[in-house]
Amino acid sequence: MTQQMDRGTTSTPGPPERGWQAAVPPFRPRTLLSRALSVPLVLGFAVFLPLFVLVQPGTGLHDSALWLQLALTMYAGIRLSAMTLSSRRKLLAGSFWLFVYMAMGVAPLAQAVLGRTPTPVVGARSDLTEAVALVLIGCVAFDIGTLLARQRPERKREDRLRPALVHRRRLYLLTLLAFLGSALLVVKLGGPAVFFTSRQEIISSVQEVGLSQADSQAGQAIVRGFGTVPALIAWLAYTRWLVTSRRARRSVLIIAVWGALAVLNAVVNNPISNPRFWFLTVLFSLLFTVFPVSAAFYRVALSLGVIVALVVFPFADRFRYDDANYRPVQTTSPLEPLALKDYDQVGMFANTITYVRSGSGHTFGRQMAGSLLFAVPRSVWPDKPMDTGVMVGQWMGATNTNLSSPVWAELWIDFGPVGMVGGFVAMGYAAARVDRRYARRAVRSARPGNLIALAVPLVAGYSFILLRGPLLQASGRVAIAAFCIALITTFRQDRAPGLR
Repeated sequence: MTQQMDRGTTSTPGPPERGWQAAVPPFRPRTLLSRALSVPLVLGFAVFLPLFVLVQPGTGLHDSALWLQLALTMYAGIRLSAMTLSSRRKLLAGSFWLFVYMAMGVAPLAQAVLGRTPTPVVGARSDLTEAVALVLIGCVAFDIGTLLARQRPERKREDRLRPALVHRRRLYLLTLLAFLGSALLVVKLGGPAVFFTSRQEIISSVQEVGLSQADSQAGQAIVRGFGTVPALIAWLAYTRWLVTSRRARRSVLIIAVWGALAVLNAVVNNPISNPRFWFLTVLFSLLFTVFPVSAAFYRVALSLGVIVALVVFPFADRFRYDDANYRPVQTTSPLEPLALKDYDQVGMFANTITYVRSGSGHTFGRQMAGSLLFAVPRSVWPDKPMDTGVMVGQWMGATNTNLSSPVWAELWIDFGPVGMVGGFVAMGYAAARVDRRYARRAVRSARPGNLIALAVPLVAGYSFILLRGPLLQASGRVAIAAFCIALITTFRQDRAPGLR
């Protein structure tokens, strides 16, 4: 590989400017959709779809919980429409509102209308009403955090900050780590063929080789994390390099490494052997790494995300079980798949409220500490907290304790309603700040190694897993991803360390 850098060919002719600031043109808002298209979009998300669900036949109670759920769905529909119509690409806020609209809005509304839930709500009806109200309050708190971020003026000093870049030689080291980690995972589980069978077969292989134990999942999380995450991040970095650099596209070696990483990801990160939410992370981050500056693509992705969540996602677990244990979904209503599958977040939040009020009380940060210290084995920390979803599921007497625990429940069980509101204000503030910096720096003329164009799509894709929870299950890949990003990051702006 040569030692020169290539800035790409997308900048327009003009007087030369000094410094990297020349790659960040001033932002000019523009209308993305005409009024003729934007009005039907807002009405469809915020009015027509919720009302269509509401008028379907069912046995659900028409009480305060249902009307609060309808209000939450309409509010999320308005905010999702605002993200779609925005003149800026807000990946973090957009993914948040897409998740809220489907997982906390439309799907629970369908369950309330039908009178059916994926997971039983064991407490009083008032606990479910409170859960819906708290979800809505959390959404409003997220918007307050966004508004606070807008009130902070942009300082010239921030524009002069050196952008984080991908260090070329450290990227080679990450690529080597990716191949070694994935090879270890493949060998441990018995070869590549097991990754194209079913998730049930993967779980059985993990148990057979001793990576999964009844009292600790740390070994499984570390091995599976290093087998999947470095491969994805290295592939995204090479993809971004090829997209932005003509010189990289003329290098046979770079193309060959990209192809090898693509094959590696097809093995360890395919939708057959991985949960649907993880494959959604892979797909989301890859698409926005390839098309980071396309506002039209961003708009289409959010709009189609609703259709995918309604139509495709409930039926996308074909490879969860083998042929002998697979049972195809039999439905007589278009809403039934939303009541039979993975949209149990609001119900589990209500169960968490009931669990706390049954005498267990708030944990005051203990669950969060267990998520942050996920790698500590239970042999060292005997009373290490379990997943919140597992803990509540065991208290409920559920046969399958692999239950979700949305971030609303995680914050509420640790810090109560005040802490939950504060957490969502902080989340909204951070998302708005990152989205604003992403819109300013992920531009066509940015350098090939611009790290923010790589990291933000990855975080936005993984946010679906973080929002769904439990956090303890999601922490392993978060820590490994943070390690990989830190490994390849440099703030040196000279020609030597960066991508060409």
